[in-house]
Amino acid sequence: MTKEDVTPEAVEEVVATDDAATSAKALEEEGDIAADYLEEFLDIYDLDGDIDIDVRQGRAYLEVTSSQDSNLRLISDPETVEALQELTRLAVQVKTTSFSRLILDVGGSRQARVAELTRMVNKVIDKVKDSGVSAPMKPMSSYERKIVHDIISEAGLVSESEGEGRDRHIVVKPAQ
Repeated sequence: MTKEDVTPEAVEEVVATDDAATSAKALEEEGDIAADYLEEFLDIYDLDGDIDIDVRQGRAYLEVTSSQDSNLRLISDPETVEALQELTRLAVQVKTTSFSRLILDVGGSRQARVAELTRMVNKVIDKVKDSGVSAPMKPMSSYERKIVHDIISEAGLVSESEGEGRDRHIVVKPAQ
């Protein structure tokens, strides 16, 4: 490589590639820490499950799976998974001293929640399309709001998040 080959764009590309590699490595480390925490949790409560770690859309994604006759269903309720996800995030934050946005799925609960959200959102979409009036939805997590925003956008409507903290919710609006 000659001196002429080193352009600001080339330097930016190398830095971006290094940042992405560092970020992926950090997310993999986050996943490993979370998996260790979850393994201890499952052992304490004598629950059967295998933990798969993946990096998706800039987040560590952990999936706890088991065979059909497993007792894992005891913690696969979406609200329980949400609470366990928060505990796992806190465990990761204690070890890494940085905010974690990891996603946890237990026994396919995320897919079940996506299906439930899709049904709810489609009802609100139909209501807004029929009436032409905005409609608020119940508060939900940031992960669920992202899913809902995507569904609403695909339906050709507009959505906004409003409120703070636990009261943060989506308002579905007619297309302009």
